[in-house]
Amino acid sequence: MPPRDKILEKGISDIAGIFTDPIIVYPGGWGDSLPDWLRQAITLERLTGTAMSLKGQEPTGTDAEACAYLYTAGLTAPLDSDWADIYLYIATLTYEKHKKTEMPSDIAVRKLNDYQEGELKRLKRWLYERRIRERQEQDRIERRQQKEADEVKAHSIEALPLFSWRGK
Repeated sequence: MPPRDKILEKGISDIAGIFTDPIIVYPGGWGDSLPDWLRQAITLERLTGTAMSLKGQEPTGTDAEACAYLYTAGLTAPLDSDWADIYLYIATLTYEKHKKTEMPSDIAVRKLNDYQEGELKRLKRWLYERRIRERQEQDRIERRQQKEADEVKAHSIEALPLFSWRGK
């Protein structure tokens, strides 16, 4: 495939991925507990992030995706103080942006230290890479299934040439 076609295919895949890519959650079974508003926020932020990456900005996971991951992590095991601050920071940003209301002041975190900012960036990069890997794996599975279905169809009775025999 020529490079231009590959770029176009990737762009289409990225746009479809906004709606179809899985939401990466911390292992432990709490993924179903994500609130609907957070799921919607993930889709909206993916849309914005994809548009920005098509304009040349480095793609990364979104604030809402990081919030969902840390939300499920915190339900699975206690977070240490740095990760608790990171979670409350990203939850404050996400909640206020998408719920259009202020986070209660007793839990809102408005600033991270340099170490925490670095960990948040690392988490968002990891979430993006994991999401893309899962999409590529799903694409491979679908292509393999289509190939197998095509092979079955090619060897089915319907694919046999039709002969007619006329006896005397």
